[in-house]
Amino acid sequence: MEYMLFVLDMVGTVAFALSGAMTAIKKKMDILGVMILGMVTAVGGGMIRDIVLGILPPQAFREPVYALSALITSAFIFIYIYFRVRGYEEIPGAHFQQILMTADTLGLGVFTVAGVRAAFDNQMGFNYFLPVFLGTITGVGGGLLRDMMAGDRPYIFVKHVYASASILGAFVCAFLWRRTGSETAMLSGAVCVIVMRFLAIHFKWNLPRIDNFL
Repeated sequence: MEYMLFVLDMVGTVAFALSGAMTAIKKKMDILGVMILGMVTAVGGGMIRDIVLGILPPQAFREPVYALSALITSAFIFIYIYFRVRGYEEIPGAHFQQILMTADTLGLGVFTVAGVRAAFDNQMGFNYFLPVFLGTITGVGGGLLRDMMAGDRPYIFVKHVYASASILGAFVCAFLWRRTGSETAMLSGAVCVIVMRFLAIHFKWNLPRIDNFL
């Protein structure tokens, strides 16, 4: 179980670091900016979660393997794209966006259930609200910080039911936790997030909003 949790955390870390790094590259940041944005995207949600739980210092500082993995991933992505561009090999915008959305979706699914797990690990699963809240904030927190630092409108408020997918996955995970066991609950919750996100992207689903007001 511990090995599976570590693998899941690393998958989420690398996926979100990739998402943050590619956003930074799109914004024409230098290599330091790319590495910092990749790391913040990867560990930011977990840091917010730990602060809410009163776990200080947050896991990102107590177990720096995740932050270091995010930094290495971000640097690798920068170097890879840098030499492709220097070699005059264009990167299609649609392909770039597809990779970004896939990485973001994978990280969202993994970190959403990681947040639910943190609630139960700390004996705070006495109702559904706290595990779902922690799951959602762990899933979307890094992307929220990424968008704010990149100068974009936060993705969770405008695109493809992003936060809604995280809320659904967190609720499924919390609901199944004591009924099916933690492994099945986490897998089911992550799958719900990923499937809902891909369906929303494919069919261009968005929550209702008011476009023409005043």
